[in-house]
Amino acid sequence: MKAITVTDRAAGTAGMTLQDRPTPHAAENDVIVRVHAAGFTPGELDWPGTWTDRAGRDRTPTIPGHEVAGVVEALGYGTTGLTVGQRVFGVADWTRDGSLAEFVAVEARNLAPLPADIDFVTAASLPISGLTAWQGLFEHGRLRSGQTVLVAGAGGAVGTTVSQLARAAGAFVIGAGRAAQRDRALEAGAHEFVDLEDERAEGDGAGVPRQADLLFDALGGAVGARLAERVRPGGTVVAIPGPPSTPRSDIHATFFVVETDRSQLSELADRVLSGRLRTFVGDVITLEQAVTAFATGTPTPGKIVVRVAAD
Repeated sequence: MKAITVTDRAAGTAGMTLQDRPTPHAAENDVIVRVHAAGFTPGELDWPGTWTDRAGRDRTPTIPGHEVAGVVEALGYGTTGLTVGQRVFGVADWTRDGSLAEFVAVEARNLAPLPADIDFVTAASLPISGLTAWQGLFEHGRLRSGQTVLVAGAGGAVGTTVSQLARAAGAFVIGAGRAAQRDRALEAGAHEFVDLEDERAEGDGAGVPRQADLLFDALGGAVGARLAERVRPGGTVVAIPGPPSTPRSDIHATFFVVETDRSQLSELADRVLSGRLRTFVGDVITLEQAVTAFATGTPTPGKIVVRVAAD
């Protein structure tokens, strides 16, 4: 099969190549998916699981990509809940070869049925950002209707999903990010937007006009720490780049790594079907184009999705 591989952690996306690789074998409880579309996050090249297996052994060359949408090609021994020929989407395992390939082996529990009315490109843009937003808001942030949510990085894939889910849950949403993200953040459901590049946004609170009950921080670092000053006493900071860096003892701060959940994937798909949730897809490229596109690293509005096979 054709697959994008990386062998040098230091080279990052510049070390990507398109190669012929063996088609994966379905282990127990596995599904082999014929990939139609895949998502990739450049940051995953810094994750330990990209380079080693569950036992910590080197597994280079490795195939990156964790978001996948496609059709079940084969089932491993003992696999239940899915059938050959079924449309599915979900998250490829963190410590195994990923979805930037024509086929990928995935544990069945990491996949959910994909409704016929959702195209593969949309489905491939949904799993990680959708699950991260859902779990950050409702499991770790314990969001309730009427609360105020401050979203750092509101124009990104996770931020736009957070804004939509929070607003649908009855929250008042304040988006924060670069000026170029304003329109996207407001389109995704933010009631207000704070330009973090504005000089008036410097200092404690970063220009946020009101206190927040929950900060969903997709940026981290000094920006996240400044925005945490606008969280009310007793409020919550949920950070995804790393553990929150805030000296405050009167707020609850948490960092989490997203987990796969079939029921949550199905809920996200239902919201897409009903028009209550959308993904913001940018460029749609082929496997051949992906090597150059990711190595160049030119930012484009929306999430880049790799179309591996025609619908």
